[in-house]
Amino acid sequence: MSAGLKRGAAAIVGVAESDLGAVAEGMSIFDLMAQGVQRALDDAGLSLGQVDALFCAASQSRMSALHLAEYLGIDPAYSDSTFAGGASFEMHVAHAMAAIDAGLCRVAVIAYGSTQRTIGRKTASAREFNPYESPFKPFLPASAYAMAAARHMHEFGTTRRQMAEVAVAARQWALMNPMAWEKTPLTIDDVLTARPVSDPLTVRDCCLVTDGGGAVILAAPDVARSLRHPPVAVLGYGQSVSHASISGMPDLTRTGAIRSGAAAYAMAGLDAARMDVLALYDAFTINTILFLEDLGFCPKGEGGAFVEGGHIAPGGRLAVNTNGGGLSYCHPGMYGLLLLIEAVRQLRGTCGARQVAGAETALVHGNGGVLSAQSTVILGTDATL
Repeated sequence: MSAGLKRGAAAIVGVAESDLGAVAEGMSIFDLMAQGVQRALDDAGLSLGQVDALFCAASQSRMSALHLAEYLGIDPAYSDSTFAGGASFEMHVAHAMAAIDAGLCRVAVIAYGSTQRTIGRKTASAREFNPYESPFKPFLPASAYAMAAARHMHEFGTTRRQMAEVAVAARQWALMNPMAWEKTPLTIDDVLTARPVSDPLTVRDCCLVTDGGGAVILAAPDVARSLRHPPVAVLGYGQSVSHASISGMPDLTRTGAIRSGAAAYAMAGLDAARMDVLALYDAFTINTILFLEDLGFCPKGEGGAFVEGGHIAPGGRLAVNTNGGGLSYCHPGMYGLLLLIEAVRQLRGTCGARQVAGAETALVHGNGGVLSAQSTVILGTDATL
């Protein structure tokens, strides 16, 4: 899709989380979306009346854009509820950018909300019957990611300790984030000896189960320059949909991030070496290793060695998931929107103790389904335009 998009044709001007963790009893996903929208509008210095496009996706609503428009009391000129799991929101960035460039809208809101923790994960996201897999009663999504982890270990010699390094690094970042759900230190041994979930993964290799959501606001460049914060430009985008079911994945150790990343780099005119901050969808520890490889930060098969020694932790060679990620910050069913929020804050320089000094570029990578849909967004400050 990136071939028709123009570098810098839109900018992110407002970001905000809704309430996170375990929200108040009786709150709906649209309460959380509306919280995020109002807070993001306040962050940008915009009003609801200026919003003329609405993007959202939710596992708890089949027609989320219609319900959110009704809840907010707006009639947007453009709306989109493309649903590809956790990759949806990076896709929405590209769709909003295209709509803005085409003159279909000027100010676009992307929103998300989930109450999966308070109502129960099975209720929040019941799985469809899959004739190729359901009869075998897999424990999804964990068993699918465990297959990828086991294959990576077999093919490349990746170790459990290396995967545990990912969880430990995420926790170290989370301890510097006041909004993070997890507040206690974590060691490699803690990860390895935690309750098994799906071999070779333990519960500490798996993302959190929380409520939450938020909103991201994009605007046309001329609008963006007049608002409260320096705009964060959308420099590049790419996507890939390689399969739906894990049994249909062409190669368990190679994801569509290879293609989505290449397209995003080409559009941005940048490469992996130019990225200051990474926000990678870390639903499981193997994700981070796979995406570091497939997005060009280390050769295929060397992701395990790359993360050893705290190299993606605070003070390491590469800043990855600086909010604590889905492993330690929050994971409300789908995490892709929250990746964008952290990347924007890093580029604004407002992350406090976890701030990456001098950050001018950020790579945001969304993942949907069981390594099925991949979407990559590259963001930059004014200095990168």
